[in-house]
Amino acid sequence: MSIYQNLSEIGAKFIKKHKLFKYGFNLSPMYRRSTGRITHVSEDLLNITIKLPISYKNKNYVNSIFGGSMFSAVDPIPMVQLMNLLGKDFVVWDKSAEIFFKRPAREHLYANFTYTLEELDEIKNSIAQQNEMEIIKTTALTNKDKTTEFCKVQKTIYIADKSYYKKKRKILSEKNT
Repeated sequence: MSIYQNLSEIGAKFIKKHKLFKYGFNLSPMYRRSTGRITHVSEDLLNITIKLPISYKNKNYVNSIFGGSMFSAVDPIPMVQLMNLLGKDFVVWDKSAEIFFKRPAREHLYANFTYTLEELDEIKNSIAQQNEMEIIKTTALTNKDKTTEFCKVQKTIYIADKSYYKKKRKILSEKNT
C-alpha cells in the first residue's frame, strides 16, 4: 500500500472521502507539480472537475500551456477515481495513454472526469465473468464554457479481480525463475 493510500485510509476516519480526495490531490507534491487543481469532487466520487490555470509555471516557449502540464494534470485522475469507486477487491492500473493536441492553450483549461453507476456495474459484471478487462476513458481539456477543445487524453485502464491478479502474478514470476 502506498503512502497516499495509507494517508487516505487514515484521513477517511476524520474527513469525508470526497473532500479528502480533493484536498489530498491538491496538496500532494506529485499533483501540485502538474499545476492543475481539483476544483470539485462529487460526494459519490462519480464526478471530478479540474482547472489548469495558465501561469509562468506551465507556459512553454511559444507562450501556451506546456503539453506535459496538460497531460500530467489529467493523468492520475481516472485511475485513482476508479480505484476509490471500485474498492479494495479490485486491482486498477493505467496501461497506456495518448494525448491529442488540437490547438495551443493560451487560457485556463478545465476537464471533467465522470463514471456512471451503469459503467461501474458493467465493470464489476465483466470482472466477475472474465477476471480482468481494460477500459478506455477519454478526457477533453476545454475552455471554461466548454466551447473550445484544446486537447484530448485517452487512457487505457486495466482492471482485475484482486485475488485473480495475485495468482496471475505468482504464476508469471514462477515461470520467470
